[in-house]
Amino acid sequence: MLSDIIFGLIAMTMAIVFYLVPIVKLVPTLGFNALPLAVVVLVGVTMMIVDFVQTVRASKTDKDH
Repeated sequence: MLSDIIFGLIAMTMAIVFYLVPIVKLVPTLGFNALPLAVVVLVGVTMMIVDFVQTVRASKTDKDH
């Protein structure tokens, strides 16, 4: 359980850094034209966090029973 949380947090951190690099490089050159990309990445990161929380809760309840 604890290892799932640790590895999940590491994976989410790596994914967020991977997604933020193009945004950080494109925003100064494209300005507001990079806004749709930022919105798509934000939605994806939000979905990833929700999935992580649901997975951890599901594994916790499975081990309780």
